[in-house]
Amino acid sequence: MPENSTEVTAAGIARLAGVGRAAVSNWRRRHADFPRPVGGTDTSPSFSLPEVERWLRDQGKLAEVPLRERVWQRLAGHPAGAVTALIHAGCALLLVRDRPTAWLEITAVSDARMAEILPVALDEVLTARLGAARVVPTPAGPDLLTSVPLLRATAELAAETGARRAFEFLVDRQLDANPRQYTLTPPDLAALMAALAEQDARQPGGPAGAQAAARTVLDPAAGTGALLRAVGGPATLYGQEADADLAALTALRLALHSENASGTPSSSGAARGTITVRTGDTLRADAFPQLAADAVLCHPPFNERNWGHEELAYDPRWEYGFPARTESELAWVQHALSRLREGGTAVLLMPPAAASRRSGRRIRADLLRRGALRAVIALPAGAAPPYGIPLHLWVLRKPGTGRRPAPELLVVDTAESPETAPGAVGRDRIDWPAVRTTALGAWTAFRHPGAPDDGQTAHAPADRPGVSRAVPVIELLDDDVDLAPARHLPPPAAGGGAAELGRVAGRLDETLKLAARLAPEPAAPREPSGRTLTTVGELARSGVLRLRTGLGTGDGRAPVLTEHDVLTGTAPSGTPSGTPAPEEEPLLLEPGDVVVPVLGGGTVTRVVDDATAGAVLGRNLQLLRPDPAALDSWFLAGFLRGTANNRQASSYASTATRLDARRLQLPRLPLAEQRGYGERFRELAAFEDALRTAGRLGGQLLQGMYDGLTDGTVAPE
Repeated sequence: MPENSTEVTAAGIARLAGVGRAAVSNWRRRHADFPRPVGGTDTSPSFSLPEVERWLRDQGKLAEVPLRERVWQRLAGHPAGAVTALIHAGCALLLVRDRPTAWLEITAVSDARMAEILPVALDEVLTARLGAARVVPTPAGPDLLTSVPLLRATAELAAETGARRAFEFLVDRQLDANPRQYTLTPPDLAALMAALAEQDARQPGGPAGAQAAARTVLDPAAGTGALLRAVGGPATLYGQEADADLAALTALRLALHSENASGTPSSSGAARGTITVRTGDTLRADAFPQLAADAVLCHPPFNERNWGHEELAYDPRWEYGFPARTESELAWVQHALSRLREGGTAVLLMPPAAASRRSGRRIRADLLRRGALRAVIALPAGAAPPYGIPLHLWVLRKPGTGRRPAPELLVVDTAESPETAPGAVGRDRIDWPAVRTTALGAWTAFRHPGAPDDGQTAHAPADRPGVSRAVPVIELLDDDVDLAPARHLPPPAAGGGAAELGRVAGRLDETLKLAARLAPEPAAPREPSGRTLTTVGELARSGVLRLRTGLGTGDGRAPVLTEHDVLTGTAPSGTPSGTPAPEEEPLLLEPGDVVVPVLGGGTVTRVVDDATAGAVLGRNLQLLRPDPAALDSWFLAGFLRGTANNRQASSYASTATRLDARRLQLPRLPLAEQRGYGERFRELAAFEDALRTAGRLGGQLLQGMYDGLTDGTVAPE
C-alpha cells in the first residue's frame, strides 16, 4: 500500500457499495482476496481506499456508486484530515473553474510531477481572487502529493455538476458528519437575514448610493460563510472568523460562489465585488477597524463569558453602554453598529434572553431611545441551533446625524402567523416560506415608503393581532425594557370567533365519520410465509427503479416538495434553494414516484399523485421511481414503511438517524400480487390522511374553545 494512502472504514465501504455493514463482514469472511486492514482497531478496522475500490470494481460492486460518494470517501479518509483535504479540493476547484486550460495541462503529467507544478498555478489563481494577504495558504508540493488522487476525482465531479456544486457537496457532507464542531446558520435563515438587510437598503433613507454601486457587507463572525453567501450581488464582502480553517473554507466558498477572475458570472448568477476574509477574534482584534459597511449580517456566538470584558472596558465601540460579562451578544450588537455607515442596516441572530435579561436593560433602553434598534422578530423553535428555543432576529440601523429617533419598535412573532402550517415547529419542520412571508411582510409595512425614518409614526398595516405590532418606544422604557415580541402582541381572535369554531366542529364531525368508515377491519392472524426478499439497491442496479436524491434547486416556476410536506401530508410548499447548474436539470416529480425522507428514521413514505406531480424534489428526500411494468408504487411504498425494515436500513449518528434507502427490503412478487398489496396500502394511506386531518381540526377546536372561554368571546353555555 502506498505510504499515507487514504483509509476507509467498514461503514464507508458499505456506503460505497450500497449495502449494509453485515454484507461487508460477510465479504471479509468469504473472500480471501478482500483487502487486509491497514489501521484502526480490532473492533473498527480501516482499509486502504484504493485497494477497496479496486476489489469492489473487480467484483462488479462499484459501478452503480455515484462519483461524488467515492470522492467523499477519499476526502473523509485523507491522511491529513478532512478539513485540509477540503481546502486542497477548494483550491483545485477554483483553478478548474477559472483556468480550465491550465488545469488540463497540469493533470496530463504524473501524480508526482503534478504535485510539484500545481502550487504555482494555485498561488496565481488564489491571489487573483482573494488577494496576496489571504487566509487560504498555497498548498506546498509535498502536502499535495497525497491529495492528487482526490483532486483528480474532484475535478471529474466538477465536470458533472460544476465546480461550485462539487465544493458545496463536500462542505455540506463535512458539516453533516461533524455537527458538534460547527455552529451552523441554515440556508433559509441566512436568506431571510440577507433579505431584511437588502429590503431596508432599498427604502428611502437607506445607505447613500446603495443602488448605484456594489454594496459593502460585513460578517464579523463568518463561521462557514452562510450569511455572506446569501447576499445578492453586486456586493463587496468582508468576513472575519476566529478559526483559521473555517476562515479558509469560507473564503473558498465565497470565491467559488462568485464570478470568476475573468468576470464571467458563476452558475449561481451572482455578480460580486472583492472578497476579503481575515482570521482573528473580532471583539479583541478587529480586522476592519476603519470599515463603514452598508450592511452587517451576524450570527454571533451565544453565552460567551470570555469575550474580552476586562481588556475592552474602555473600547470606543460601547457607544450605548459597557456590556456586562454575561451580555456578550450586546457587545456584538454594538460592534455591528460601529461598523455601519450612517443609515446602514445590521441583522443579528440573537438568543431570546438578550431581549429580557435585566443586566442588559440599560443598553436596550439606549438602543431604543436613539432609534438604533428597529425590529425584534421571533423565529419558531428549531430555526437554528440551539434548536430547542425560539431565537430572535434584531434589525438595527445606524442613526443618522440630524435625524429624529424612530418612535416605534416593530415586534413580530413568526411562529404565531396564520401562514405557518400547523405543527411546523421544530428542527427540519420549519415552514420557511411562511416565516419569510410574515417577517418580510411586517418589515415592509413598517418601513413603508410613506413612513421614512424621520420620526413619523409607522403605518398601521404592520399591526396584525398576535403576529406583529409597531410598539411605541415609550411603552417599552420601563424597569425591565423587555423586548420579547410575545409580551407585546395582543392575542388573535380565539379560533376566528364562535362562528368559525362551529364550522371547525362540523368539519371535524365529518372527518371522524370518514375515518370510521376507512378504519381497517381486524385481520385474522396467520403464520408468516417464507418470501424471497430483495433490496432497493438491487432493484436499482437491475433497472427496475431509479434512485435519486433531492437538492431542492429549480428555476423558481415549480414549488418544492419539502421534508415537512412529506411528514405532514401537505401540498408542496417550499421555494428553490438555488439555481441548478447548467449540467443539472431540476428533479421534477412524476405520478407514481415514491418519496422517502433521509433523516429522522421514521416510517414515512409518500406516493406522488397528479396534484403533486411537477414539483421539485427537496433536500433530505430520496426519490424511488419504479418501472410500472415491473413494480407497483403503492406496494413499494407500503413495504418501505415497515418498522423492522426501517430499523435495519438506518444508521445512527450522535444527533440524527439517517436512512439508507438502498438497504430497504421488499418481497419478490408477481405484479398482480403486488397490486393486491398496493390496494390495501392505499386504503391505509387514506385512513391515515383522515386521522391527520381530524387531529389538526381537533387541536384547532380545542385551543379555540380554551381561548374563547378565557377571553370571554365564547359563553360557557
